[in-house]
Parts: sequence; structure tokens; C-alpha cells
Amino acid sequence: MEKVYDVIIIGAGPAGMAATLYASRANLSTLLLERGIPGGEMLNTSEIENYPGFSSVLGPELANKMYEGAMQFGAEYAYGDVNDIQLDGHIKHVHVGEKVYSAFAIVIATGAHHRKLNVLGEEQYNGRGVSYCAVCDGAFFKNEKLVVVGGGDSAVEEGTYLTQFAKEVTIIHRRDQLRAQKILQDRAFKNEKLNFIWDSVVKEIIGEDNVVKGVTIKNVKTGQIQQIDARGVFIYVGTLPNTQAFKHLNITDEEGWIVTNEKMQTTIPGIFAVGDVRAKTLRQVVTAVGDGGQAGQEVYHYVEQLKEQIHE
Repeated sequence: MEKVYDVIIIGAGPAGMAATLYASRANLSTLLLERGIPGGEMLNTSEIENYPGFSSVLGPELANKMYEGAMQFGAEYAYGDVNDIQLDGHIKHVHVGEKVYSAFAIVIATGAHHRKLNVLGEEQYNGRGVSYCAVCDGAFFKNEKLVVVGGGDSAVEEGTYLTQFAKEVTIIHRRDQLRAQKILQDRAFKNEKLNFIWDSVVKEIIGEDNVVKGVTIKNVKTGQIQQIDARGVFIYVGTLPNTQAFKHLNITDEEGWIVTNEKMQTTIPGIFAVGDVRAKTLRQVVTAVGDGGQAGQEVYHYVEQLKEQIHE
């Protein structure tokens, strides 16, 4: 007879690890599935300054602490990329390649991924000067000229981070003002190594001998085309939800984000969603952890009530 977990949590970012902590601490048999290294986007963040209890903490360090905490109450852990969920009465079957794991409840915590520019040269030079992770790749560009594309929190924060390595960093934004938090903007405008080009979009990433040499940009108001020299291009133009495997469940909105209520419940009983994969306005470590804690508690109530029904 197959093993049926009380809950399977898909994704080991901060939301998934918090849900694992709360569910396993409530004595639920818990399986945490992750296709990579635990931590989610925290692994791609240099310093986290807005997580309670830490004036500043390295993203990977916080990820490791969360993982240790999540696994301390007996949760199991398995690697794998979930490609399907099948519903079978009270049981949910989670397909990971050729393996199938079963549970009464599912928590989807698969997060989101970086949106691409979809311009000429982006794919060709990916890993050869094109990057979506300043923490991962910034140190490779010491004393070089770099370009950051975007105007939100990530673009400004990571652009500022890159100035510790680069000769200069130019932030290219399609609007005439940044969308980032004011404290990040103030910090950026004071940084002598940061330049800004407004009302402009990247049309092509150009290179030579398999490395990036610069970008061609277009001013959206004047139509003017110019070329900016750069050895690296860091792209931060938004995120897309990792929900392809769950589209058939009809729990997402038009853009693919999973819709839940305040209890993290989707429209399918026993399926919950937390963290960056949810349709919500603020995607931060602290909100992800809050989602996970709420879901862990709600899963406990759901599973207990379900078992009572089954045994009646």
C-alpha cells in the first residue's frame, strides 16, 4: 500500500519552509519537495535588511537557518521537479518524473522566475555577460562597465550591489522615474558609480567573441537609438509564476498566479498556495514566511477534519 502523507509541500523557499515547520510541528507527516537547493530567491539575494530579527543577513545564510528549522520536527525531504498533480477523491497524487507521492493536502510554494526581455542576443549571451543574478555573477565583472535593466526594487538594489565590483553601473528604465522603494532610490541616487538612462528600452544585446560588449537602446519618447558599452547586462524586469504544472487545476488567474483566500486556500479543498506564486501585491521574505505559517496551521485543521470524516 502506498504511503499517504498528511501534506506535501512543493517548493523550499521561505514560504515552503515555513509551511513545513508549522505542519511538522503540528505532528503532521510532511514531505518537502524541491527541485534545487533550499532557499528560493534568498539564494540570489546578497543582503536582506528588512527581515525582523536581523539588521542585515546574507540571503544564503538565512536560507540555511530556515531549512534547519523546517526539518527539526521530522519532516522528510526529496529532490524533484513536480510536473503534475492528480486528484483522486481525498487523495492528491504529486508526480515527480516517474515517481508519485501522495497526500491528503498539498501546499504549492513554487515561487516565480525572472521575466526575460526577449531581445536579440539575450539567449545567445546568457551566462556570457547576460545575468539575472547580481549576487551570483557580480564578482566576475570587477572594474567593468555594467548595465542593469529595470526600475523596481530588485533592479535598484542589485544595481547598487554591483557598484562594489564594477567601474560604473548604468540603470536603464523605460519610464522617467523609478518604481523602487524610496529608501532604495535615495541610496542609489547618492551612489557616484550609478548612472541612469530614462524612457529607454533595450532593443539588442550585442557581443563579440562570445562575450557581451554592450546594448542597443531606444528612447521610447524620441525614438533615438544609441549604443551603451557594457561587459555585463543584468536584467530585472519582473517575475512570472512557476505554475505551468498546475494550470489544469484552474486555480490561477489570467497571468498564472494562484488565487487564494486569506487562509491560503485555493478553490480546491486541500490545495493551498503560499509565497511568491500567489496573486498578491508584496513579494518579500517576511510575507512568504507569514503565508507559510498560515498555511501550515490551516493544513492541520483540514487534515484533522478530513480524518474524522473518513473514520466516521
